[in-house]
Amino acid sequence: MTFYLGSYAQSAEDKGLTIAKERKLRDSGWGDSTGEMSMILRNAQGDEVERKMRLKSLEIAGDGDKALTIFEQPLDVKGTAFLSFSHAVEPDDQWMYLPKLSKVKRIRSRNKSGPFMGSEFAFEDMSSFEIEKYKFRYLRDATFDGQASFVLEQVPTDNDSGYSKQIIWVDKQHYRLLKAEFYDRRGSLLKELVNYEFTLYLDKYWRPMRTEMFNEQNGKSTELVIHQINFNTGLSDIDFNQGTLKNVR
Repeated sequence: MTFYLGSYAQSAEDKGLTIAKERKLRDSGWGDSTGEMSMILRNAQGDEVERKMRLKSLEIAGDGDKALTIFEQPLDVKGTAFLSFSHAVEPDDQWMYLPKLSKVKRIRSRNKSGPFMGSEFAFEDMSSFEIEKYKFRYLRDATFDGQASFVLEQVPTDNDSGYSKQIIWVDKQHYRLLKAEFYDRRGSLLKELVNYEFTLYLDKYWRPMRTEMFNEQNGKSTELVIHQINFNTGLSDIDFNQGTLKNVR
């Protein structure tokens, strides 16, 4: 399909890439951040388990972001830490510190589709959004939750991805990710993510205060609730070191 913009034609692939680039541009330049979050795990019967965690993030020019997640409650996960170095082209580097084993475990690329801490998020879902990780295609315009949106298909370029494709809804006004559908390697709908309650920081950067990932195949869900975010806190590379994961505070 070809779209005519002004005096030139644009393919569905080109339009999808243009929208994705604008989405990335709108969320560039925030530097670093810290935050507090709850992770709520729900089984198919609706029973809940809540976890408390702290987050640290660092934007890296020309590459993916660095992120550190530290679990604080309950006791069975206290002290567990997850470190992720996202990359634009190369496979992400990810490590998990397991206090019960006093061991740092590297998450290999072939295991990136596995569940993150028993949640409905996979390890690959914990990476920053990078243009180079996907091939894009504009599908249509739509309205989601009352907001005019672009609907795109993005296909992972990494053969180790657990997804054959993702269908995403990006609002036209602010280019925020509103919804995403994740399809498994067989092409069946696996999960649906929805972002809620967006808040504007630094007059430029939107963050969803609540995110839900629902597994369409097993009926389980995971909700992430952000309680607090602070930007420009002075973090640097030294705060994201897999060698110090055992002593992270």
